[in-house]
Amino acid sequence: MAVLLVLYSVAMPAMSKFVVEKNSLRVISPDNLKGNYDSAIGNFGVPQYGGTLLGAVIYPKENRNACKPPDSIASYESRPGRLPTFLLVDRGDCYFALKVWNAQNAGAAAVLVTDNKVESLITMDSPEEDNTAVEYLQHITIPSALIEKNFGDKLKKALNSGEMVNINLDWRESLPHPDDRVEYEFWTNSNDECGPKCGSQIEFVKSFKGAAQMLEKGGYTLFTPHYITWYCPQAFVLSKQCKSQCINHGRYCAPDPEQDFSQGYDGKDVVIENLRQLCVFKVVTESKKSWVWWDYVTDFHIRCPMKEKKYNKECAEKVITSLGLDSKKIDECMGDPEADAENSVLKAEQDAQVGHDSRGDVTILPTLVINNRQYRGKLDKIAIVKAICAGFEETTEPTVCLSEGIQTNECLENNGGCWQDTRANITACKDTFRGRVCECPIVNGVKFQGDGYSYCEAVGIGRCKIGNGGCWQDTKDGQTYSACVPTEPKGCRCPPGFKGDGTNKCEDIDECKEKHVCQCSECSCKNTWGSYECSCGDAFFYMREHDTCISKVASAPKVGWTAVWVILLGLVAASVGAYAVYKYRLRSYMDSEIRAIMAQYMPLDNQAETHNQLHDDTV
Repeated sequence: MAVLLVLYSVAMPAMSKFVVEKNSLRVISPDNLKGNYDSAIGNFGVPQYGGTLLGAVIYPKENRNACKPPDSIASYESRPGRLPTFLLVDRGDCYFALKVWNAQNAGAAAVLVTDNKVESLITMDSPEEDNTAVEYLQHITIPSALIEKNFGDKLKKALNSGEMVNINLDWRESLPHPDDRVEYEFWTNSNDECGPKCGSQIEFVKSFKGAAQMLEKGGYTLFTPHYITWYCPQAFVLSKQCKSQCINHGRYCAPDPEQDFSQGYDGKDVVIENLRQLCVFKVVTESKKSWVWWDYVTDFHIRCPMKEKKYNKECAEKVITSLGLDSKKIDECMGDPEADAENSVLKAEQDAQVGHDSRGDVTILPTLVINNRQYRGKLDKIAIVKAICAGFEETTEPTVCLSEGIQTNECLENNGGCWQDTRANITACKDTFRGRVCECPIVNGVKFQGDGYSYCEAVGIGRCKIGNGGCWQDTKDGQTYSACVPTEPKGCRCPPGFKGDGTNKCEDIDECKEKHVCQCSECSCKNTWGSYECSCGDAFFYMREHDTCISKVASAPKVGWTAVWVILLGLVAASVGAYAVYKYRLRSYMDSEIRAIMAQYMPLDNQAETHNQLHDDTV
């Protein structure tokens, strides 16, 4: 037994740290206490991660440490129209969890435990689950927090003087929520014979499996299982106790399941199965099916329990085969548990236990670490889903986080006070796990811009297809007119024939009354919705582009006698001139022909002279 105690004492490095997870507590009244205060989240019950709770504080006149059951059940239950009751109780004389359990039975909505000494905040842990504690520990459903003594004394003073003390508990920033994916770790153990705590852990795994797999398959979460191991001091490596509780020559150990070295399973059996489950996760993750780990763990718990003596390799391999996993790869990952060497998988687990950044060392089993922040509260499916949902950035949560039973949809009442277009059934109200936000939406690829509260308008290509771009539109007698112009990125403009703001109203323009059209003397104007009709009588038709009337039948033009004589004289003069030109050109042509013929038979005088000149020049 001495060696067992040594194993526990060296579970963590000497400079281990435990981080107290906190939520914000804001005093609303009285005025002299207004402000924000820290409070430490209890490691049991159901903290309202991602939410807030407003209540009125009551400090009981008797049973101020809440260690006794309430004399009257529901004596602190809030009445309709009044704020929920936050019971302020003193630390000491009994378990923290028992105080909260008694307060819950008395009707309190939350419990504030005031410290009884001046010190930094600590985490109120749950007691060891003996037969008495197990009856109530898993049934605590209200949140609780520890507050510092000085602050508690101020609250008591205000209450004793008759002041009304209202407090808002705020868990919205208890978990980081940086983006659209939550990373979380589940620190667990394959041991199923460690009492009520192991039983509740197995039941949680079975109930949470479906939600965990859905979140993982959808890419919403990145999950990693972890297992705590201890090591055996070098001086005791060859002892019977270390050999039965450890593998790899004392490097990786686990407590004896039955706390009895002489019977049942040994700690090394637990370490080997822990290692197998880690290797199952490694293999299924490499095949991009990390969620299958949940199938293996739940199936192993059901098919291979310790109480039936089936907690062994043979049973595990049957589960592996049934899930279609590669047992050879899993065995290669596990390595040789008898080797005097480090196991890379288990060494990584020991390193992961050590706290880093804002996260403390992992010392509590089972527990979850969500976005590098340790979860406080009981292992309950709804509570854990809420905590994971609190890790998503607003408006990026998966559907499960917005379902009934997980949170209240604030957009259902008065549209959350956000902008909406009832005609197109479009709203800027977005329900998130932490509450609604007013944010102009994107509908079918069309983006809306605005403040989200008083207005939003569609912008860009395709905007007219979504609620007509928020513009006016109407139909009469089968004719539809719209103030949305598809070629313009934003805004509304009444179409031709209408006037108005284009958004809420466009009125028909009476073109006839305002004398915009049909201005010719023969025109007759009739106004229509969005347009007009202009006529010019039976013998004429209307040319809309020229706003004029023209005759349907062509008529002979009226010409005067003077014009006729002018035309005739012009024609005669043109004829005479043409004849004269003709005669002249004909005579010139004949002369040239005759001269050409005569030149062939008798030279002219000038030709003879030219010939003699040429002859003289060449002598």
